[in-house]
Amino acid sequence: MALQRVAAQLSETVGALGAMRRAGLVSFGKLGHAAVTAKAARAYGPLAGPIHAHAINGIDRVALIDDLGSLTYPELDQQSNALARAWQEAGFDDTSVIASICRNSRWFVLVGLASAKLGARLVLMNTGFAAPQLAAVAEREGVGVFVYDAEFAALAAALPATTTKYVAWVEDPTDDPSLEHLIAGQPTNPLPPPAKAGVATQLTSGTTGTPKGVPRAVVSPLASAQILDRIPLRTEQTMFAAAPVFHATGLGLMVMGFALRNTIVLTRRFEARDALRIIAENRCDTVIVIPTMLQRIVDLGPDVIAEYDTSALKVVFAAGSSISPDLSRKTSEYLGEVLYNLYGSTECAVVTVATPADLKRSPGTAGLAPVTCRVALYDDAGTKITERGTVGRIFAANGASFAGYTDGRDKERIDGLLSTGDLGHFDDNGMLFIEGRDDDMIVSGGENVYPIEIENLLADRTDVLDVCVIGVPDPEFGQRLRAFVVVAPGFEPDPQGLKDHVKAHLARYKVPRDVVFLDELPRNTTGKLLRRVLVEMNENP
Repeated sequence: MALQRVAAQLSETVGALGAMRRAGLVSFGKLGHAAVTAKAARAYGPLAGPIHAHAINGIDRVALIDDLGSLTYPELDQQSNALARAWQEAGFDDTSVIASICRNSRWFVLVGLASAKLGARLVLMNTGFAAPQLAAVAEREGVGVFVYDAEFAALAAALPATTTKYVAWVEDPTDDPSLEHLIAGQPTNPLPPPAKAGVATQLTSGTTGTPKGVPRAVVSPLASAQILDRIPLRTEQTMFAAAPVFHATGLGLMVMGFALRNTIVLTRRFEARDALRIIAENRCDTVIVIPTMLQRIVDLGPDVIAEYDTSALKVVFAAGSSISPDLSRKTSEYLGEVLYNLYGSTECAVVTVATPADLKRSPGTAGLAPVTCRVALYDDAGTKITERGTVGRIFAANGASFAGYTDGRDKERIDGLLSTGDLGHFDDNGMLFIEGRDDDMIVSGGENVYPIEIENLLADRTDVLDVCVIGVPDPEFGQRLRAFVVVAPGFEPDPQGLKDHVKAHLARYKVPRDVVFLDELPRNTTGKLLRRVLVEMNENP
């Protein structure tokens, strides 16, 4: 068994290095550059380390383009040095906890870089937080410094007066100093490395209560292979990070892009037509989206999309929620064979990746586990499920999984694997399919019903723009199905037609008893459907 483990680890290492070499992240012809990068990453962490190394190595390529213009790698490194020095003067160090609530711009990046160079802990707040959520998280995490875009001034006001506050993106004047003013005139030469690289704490979506803190202090040096093994990202490309970069998907891919010497394009607000313009004008090779963003682009239709030159696109990277078969097909038709769907979580990081070929062969799949990642299914008793087609709880492991929440709690672990909180099954080809959250399953008349099967079927109709199915109490069946539907433009609500469509394709017990039409479904800033809001609507009509 010991020899088998060693052989498996060796095979994984070789596979991971191969993926990193193909991407250009590891180049045996430039070992000097690689050594500088590795040393900087150890000293300053995965975000600040590569950017600092590129500046030292003389990479004068544009690192970032945002709504204010562009910055090269040396400029980005120098401005973050200036911010870190200003914070040093203010008395902040590796014991400080700095929180930010910023949209996608250079200021988000500079705060992350400066925090890392101080060795401080950075807490990334969700731009969709309400004041009570933000205040509760800030108190729990011990936040002493708070950086915010001016539009979030009301949230900043909810924090104690003892919190030091700075404004990142300035729109209207505030009482707090701006970062731009803070760094003016500061030295831009490098700082000595901190005793320990700073830690970034991401937050869960908070769909079931106060968001939990997910620190990631130790990451395997081979972790980048989890992305590069199945997604063809390459050096010196252009990456449009449309997804919020405070979220795990946006942040992780942006960090990867910087490591690959990419030019990262950011814009503070997403609009579907504007996204196409950005892709065309910057000749973007990669775009990072959450599925709702991709849906809005696809909903523009082929004629509008054809107005923009998207021929440079090689990768549309989507993560954060499931991709319906209909969205997968339309993306392929309108944008080409470019869609890569990542399934993972803030806690687990990468679990599986579906390539365009996977999605074409098995629409709706979450794909396969990439190199260094493991995924397995277990039943409620903790017994491993090996039968194909049998639904079970999804557990995963890789070199980037978290070690536990900041409040000391943890997720369930079995055989060294971490619970994702989702249910799924493997098909005959070994492809993973997600059934939904383990608490989303509906028991109606003694039958287990997984909403995603019904939702995908209805979403495939041209008259349905968005759909969610939940269970509501029923005196006879325990629960009955209720579908919430957003009708596509140009169509009229047709509740009986929707029921008949489900009846024609699925078992009778999967037909929604009720159909409710809404203007839009409740989603958070990262596109996750807020089913609990719909449940509460039923409880409080």
